[in-house]
Order: sequence, then structure tokens, then C-alpha cells
Amino acid sequence: MKNYNFLSIILLGITLASCSDTKKGENSIFTIDNTNFKAKYQPQESLQIGVLNPNKETIDSIIYYVNDKKIASKKGLDKLTFELKDQKLGYQSLKALVYFGGENSEATARVELVSNVQPKLLKYKIVNTFPHDTTSFTEGLEFYKDTLYESTGQNGASHFRKYDYKTGKVYKQVDLENKYFGEGITFVNGKLFQLTWQEKTGFIYDANTLKLEKTFTYDKDIEGWGMTNDGKYIYQTDKTEKIWKMDPSTQKMIDYVNVYSGESKIPSINELEWINGKIYTNVWQKDAIAIVNPNNGAVEGILDMSGLRKFVKNKTAEVLNGIAYNPKTKTIFVTGKNWDKIFEITVSE
Repeated sequence: MKNYNFLSIILLGITLASCSDTKKGENSIFTIDNTNFKAKYQPQESLQIGVLNPNKETIDSIIYYVNDKKIASKKGLDKLTFELKDQKLGYQSLKALVYFGGENSEATARVELVSNVQPKLLKYKIVNTFPHDTTSFTEGLEFYKDTLYESTGQNGASHFRKYDYKTGKVYKQVDLENKYFGEGITFVNGKLFQLTWQEKTGFIYDANTLKLEKTFTYDKDIEGWGMTNDGKYIYQTDKTEKIWKMDPSTQKMIDYVNVYSGESKIPSINELEWINGKIYTNVWQKDAIAIVNPNNGAVEGILDMSGLRKFVKNKTAEVLNGIAYNPKTKTIFVTGKNWDKIFEITVSE
């Protein structure tokens, strides 16, 4: 078994068998020739796309599309060689628009593009341990101006607060209405953004006063989970393998990547933190953190955090969730839902 498959088990808890997910076009006149399609492709590979013509129609030309983007036009039945290096990981939707005898017809298929990156198993070292409120169902954790902020979930108990992580003293807390289940938070452009779980509603606060300035509705039919930012754009999760990229000025989704560890996509990615150009993410129900390349979704490293469990004494403690990077100390703070401790750690290979 390849090493990245072993590491994927840490994130998934199961081994995913490789199988072809290529679909033949449903068009009765033409089909995309998938005879030599592989179950999975990697970014360094190319794809040969052609069309089968069982009725021997006289074909004038074929326009090829990948993920609804026109990529080439060919005369007759000429095949297309398509390089996969610039495509995002995940399923690639293929379409051939065939022109023949004054008519046109479509043929469709899809293939899966997986990561060619072998994740590294990283190490962590606990440098400090601090108290954590065991009533906090942690959804988001982030530093802003050297102060730790935390958001929590559960209807009727959702809030975010700023506090002294060394003592647990709360400086200020903002409660959500009972109808909202709070999720991730992030600070960008002098604002605090907060998500809700299934209510498709987000909030924007003044970062200094924590006064609510705007309520917005998600522009995609998704759930709200974790949040982070790179100083310009917000990144958020939705319970799937996707990390969405949002323009904070418009609250519109402008792109996304699919998270893959080797050949396996990683669903249920949760709380996020931007650290030195990479996205660190919790995986729901797993005591692990994946380090993701935000440009293509490839998992480049994995932190097995299961060793923290022996230090958590609260019997009602739930899953690991909460990652905050302190740029002043250059350390990472992690905790979990209803945990009694926050751990300050350093990470190395």
C-alpha cells in the first residue's frame, strides 16, 4: 500500500478502492470514446478525447469542452489530446458538440483527476496547555491583534467571544439568536465574518467594536462550516470536500478547490486556518489536521492529533475542532468541542 493511502486512512478512517467513475454519454447518435479511459488521472498526465460514430454519420467538426469551457475545435473525427496539469482536482466533465449534416448533437462523459502529491506525516510538540470552557462547542478559533476569538455552535447557545486564553477570562461575548447555529469566524479588512450552519446566513461585524453591521445570505445552496482568509479572500467549507473562495466585499463565491489526499477525496473538512500560505483544516470526526495547498486542493501534510486525547479529561468532550495561528509566537493553538484544554503546539517534519 502506498504511503499516501496509509495517511488517507488517518483522514478518512477507511480505504477507498479505485474504480472507474467514467460515464458514457447518453446520446444515442454519438458517444465519447472511453475505451482507454483510466479510473483516475493525475495532473502530469494527458487525456485522449475522441468520439464514437456508430451510425457512420458524415461529421463536419467537433467542439470539445472540459467543465463547460471550450478547449478546442477539430475537423471530422480527429481526437484531442488534453493536458490535465492546469485543472482543479476532482471530476472533469467532458463534452463533445458534434456537427454533422446541418445538425449538431452532444456526447458527454467524465473522469476523475486526483492528487499526485504524497502527503508528509508531520510531527507536533506541545509547548503549553491552557484552560478551555467545556461548555464551548467550538466551531471557529482565530487570533486578532494578539487576542484569541472563539465561535461556538448549538441552537440557543451559539456565540463568539474574545478572551484571555491564558486564564479563560472573557473580555466580550456576542450571542446569536436562538434560531442560529453558529459556525466559523474570520477577520479580514477590519471586519469579523461569521457563518451559521444550515440557516444559510452570515454576519459581518466591526472588528474592533464587535457591533453587527450586516447580515448576508449565502449565494450558493451550501452549509456553513469553517472559515479563514489570506488577507484578501475568505475561504470556507460546507461539509463536503470543497473549500470555497469568497470575495468579502460582495460575499459572492468566486471559485473552489476539491481536497484530495492522493487518490482519495477528503469529505467533511471543517474549521480552517491560513498558515504561511497553506490551509490547515480539521476533518470532522477525525483527530487529524490536513495541510492543504489552496491553489489545487492537494493535501501536502497530515498531523495525527490523536495523542491529545489522553490529556483531555472532560468526559463529554467531542471532536477535535479549532485551529488558530498566533503570528506573534509563531505557534498553533488547537482544541475541540467541549474540551477542557487548549494546546499550544509547534509543527515540524
